[in-house]
Amino acid sequence: MATTRRRSTGRRYWSGEVTRRSNALDLEEGVFRFPDPRRIAASLKRSAEASKRRKGTAYQSAMSMLTFYTNRAGRNLGARQKRVLERAKTELRRLFGRAPANR
Repeated sequence: MATTRRRSTGRRYWSGEVTRRSNALDLEEGVFRFPDPRRIAASLKRSAEASKRRKGTAYQSAMSMLTFYTNRAGRNLGARQKRVLERAKTELRRLFGRAPANR
């Protein structure tokens, strides 16, 4: 008889804590759930530029947080929101005057 482990319902993932309590950025509430990629990118840019705790540039901090969230959300992220977040990366590059990613 195999025993199965269940996660307690009160337990949270460490990655969720990072997006809620980032030591580098103070994020707007629900920023990664916005339906508009421009709004996501603009919010991340504002947060990164306002932060005095980040280690890299504002662009690096904003892009890192966006990539981190996209990667950690994984299969729990719907296809529509995944597309929105990918477009937010492109928009973030544009806002910071960076060249588009070569793909």
